[in-house]
Amino acid sequence: MKHTYRISGMTCNGCRSHVEKTLNSVEGVVEAQVDLQKAEAIIEMSSHIPLETFKEALESDSNGRYSISMPGDHQLEHKHTKPEKPKGKGTGTFYCPMHCEGDKTYDKPGDCPVCGMDLVEEQTQLKPSGTQYTCPMHPEIIRDQPGDCPICGMDLVPMEPSLSAEEKKYKKLSKKFWISVAFTLPIFLIAMSEMIPNNPLYDMLPLKTWNWIQFALSIPVVFYATWMFFERAYRSIKTWNLNMFTLIGIGAGVAWLFSVFGMLFPDVFPAQFKTEAGTVHVYFEAATVILTLVLLGQLLEARAHSKTNNAVKELLKLAPNEAVRVVDGQEETITIDAINIGDVLRVKPGDKIPVDGVISEGHSSLDESMITGEPIPVDKQEGDKVSSGTINGKQSFLMTAEKVGSDTLLSQIIDMVNKASRSQAPIQKLADRISGYFVPVVVLISVITFIVWAIFGPEPAYVYALVNAIAVLIIACPCALGLATPMSVMVGVGKGAQNGVLIKNAEALEKMDKIDTLIIDKTGTITEGRPSVEKIGATHVDYSEKEVLQYVMSVNSSSEHPLAEATVKYGKEQNTEILKTSNFSSVTGKGVTGTVNGKTIALGNQKMMEEAKASMSDKIINEVTEQQKLGKTVSMLAVDGTAVGYVVISDKIKESSKKAIEELQSHGVKVIMLTGDNHDTAKAVAETLNLADFKAEMLPQDKLNEVERLQKEGRKVAMAGDGINDAPALAKSDVGIAMGTGTDVAIESAAMTLVKGDLQGIVKARNLSVKVMKNIKQNLFFALIYNTLGVPIAAGVLFPFFGLLLSPMIAALAMSFSSVSVIMNALRLRTAKI
Repeated sequence: MKHTYRISGMTCNGCRSHVEKTLNSVEGVVEAQVDLQKAEAIIEMSSHIPLETFKEALESDSNGRYSISMPGDHQLEHKHTKPEKPKGKGTGTFYCPMHCEGDKTYDKPGDCPVCGMDLVEEQTQLKPSGTQYTCPMHPEIIRDQPGDCPICGMDLVPMEPSLSAEEKKYKKLSKKFWISVAFTLPIFLIAMSEMIPNNPLYDMLPLKTWNWIQFALSIPVVFYATWMFFERAYRSIKTWNLNMFTLIGIGAGVAWLFSVFGMLFPDVFPAQFKTEAGTVHVYFEAATVILTLVLLGQLLEARAHSKTNNAVKELLKLAPNEAVRVVDGQEETITIDAINIGDVLRVKPGDKIPVDGVISEGHSSLDESMITGEPIPVDKQEGDKVSSGTINGKQSFLMTAEKVGSDTLLSQIIDMVNKASRSQAPIQKLADRISGYFVPVVVLISVITFIVWAIFGPEPAYVYALVNAIAVLIIACPCALGLATPMSVMVGVGKGAQNGVLIKNAEALEKMDKIDTLIIDKTGTITEGRPSVEKIGATHVDYSEKEVLQYVMSVNSSSEHPLAEATVKYGKEQNTEILKTSNFSSVTGKGVTGTVNGKTIALGNQKMMEEAKASMSDKIINEVTEQQKLGKTVSMLAVDGTAVGYVVISDKIKESSKKAIEELQSHGVKVIMLTGDNHDTAKAVAETLNLADFKAEMLPQDKLNEVERLQKEGRKVAMAGDGINDAPALAKSDVGIAMGTGTDVAIESAAMTLVKGDLQGIVKARNLSVKVMKNIKQNLFFALIYNTLGVPIAAGVLFPFFGLLLSPMIAALAMSFSSVSVIMNALRLRTAKI
């Protein structure tokens, strides 16, 4: 029998697989399939299983995070609402830096249940809040504005921003590290004093007493400062998710317990384990130094982790906390949270744009480099759109808010970067497979090391066996392997965002490196995507180009057609005066007519000229025909029955398109243009850009079929487009690239988005992909070589030839710095040029 159940509490694919695994483990279940999008589970069972059984299984396995109910039962949904996010600099969303459970997130800090590493907090608040004020005497009083305390009357003071979980973790680790150092250093000095001839310490107290002192000093280190390592080791063995902390826990734990046991029961041990004074050799210094060095590694990792998402932190700083709202001519300062759609905001010189909107009055130049990566300021006029986080130049203007809160471009960029940073690249699966066998193999090598040294080693053989077995456990570092990919992805995604390349997931970043074919749309991708005046032609001796433009602009000023608006805009840019037009009429499919300065004006195509009975010279006919063959739109101007000139309107090719296409072709990428436009226009654009491959009059289905055809030939295809008609092909391609100037549908279908919306962004995306993949391979190579060489050296393979052995303390130092070095290598991407 099959039943469908409703599942609540799932937020990601990691949750889905966890719930599916739990339900499949229930006795009597033949198969359970969980759908994340529908939030339901279809369970096939050999005989009826009560709902309570499934509830208990999920409750015990997820601590109440997930719940199961019958379809239509919505009561549980209210019980399992997401907990309120903590106040602070972060979002209150945590994830494992090694992505052990895919893109699964957690609502509170802690350790990853699989690898044991500290969970990392997303470092963003998508909705920046302004300064809040509180009373020094009554901290429960919190206000958005300064003022007086309603209880005691004291002036409210600005609240100190609370620390993020990342900062709290670093402070906590730092405190534990210094406590650990304070107790470990004396232990180390006591142990190392044995190397001094006629050890002065033994004149003060006997060796046995010094051993007890070492034991006492080790207790705060083991049971306070580094106890979390043993907790993680125990949990990893209990769940059989073996990881780095399994090895540390066993290695340091064996050394410490051996020492305690040796002090309590010295008679149990053979002579080779004992000193000349009759006491058993203790390894408190090895255990505490190992644990302290691992703690140092964790501390350095925590600091390095904070730098990997610096790009997001920098983006977050772009959003101002306050804005100036204009109401009935009066200005008021409000917090960002208080801005509503439709509000009129004053943006002063040097201010950051608070939200997305459109300029309603005034003009200025804006620095958009932090979002597009382009350093040149962009001039903005009335009616132009502006984005949150960009910086105003030297003019003041009014704007109308259109998108606020999490809907702004800046918020969407931050959200996309966060999600991409948590996603897994396919290359990581290789590292995950190796890590799955890694710990059991290392433990086995450690056991073999002990046996071989105990049988074949020099005296005291058992001491050599124990020390080398511990060194093998300590030096192995599965974390370096696990961090190799996600660290590079996180830094790379942030680097892309700072350069106007938004990456939806790590898979796209990896695939972009292998792309050999790029399909590009024409309108809005190669071209501006809007009509603009390319040329004004005067073909009559009595009329100059300026006069032709003035008549064209004047008669078109009464029209709302996009082509007419383009001519009016061009005329204003040329500082041309608009003349008064009367008797205006628009003739559908032909053009417009009107009277300007007492002259009868007709503007339009050939049919318009025929209707106006305008005489046309050979000169105007030849010039217009030549332009039309190039795929341009041409409107002719007739004054009092004589054609005197024309205006050429086209979709202008973006300045960056040609250079970007040449650069891609030089890297061996085949560039193909597919457009829904006519053949003449497509041919003209292709010839301008030196494109050998193009297809015109393509419908959305045709573009999709072309992508599939190329993929069947074995090509790796990227598709760049900006319209709804591009969405099917964007989704089907290996890497879909949406122009940020395009439609929401195209952006949603694509794996990458170019904020500025030009082809130079594709060059940046490819260069970034190449550098990130190179960095990942360097990290994987280092991690594999480190472990491949480190483990045999720790086992003592060099001893028969060179007499060299690796101390467990040196092994701990090497292990700690292997993870840190992987992160530091990933951080090099921050300075890479793309």
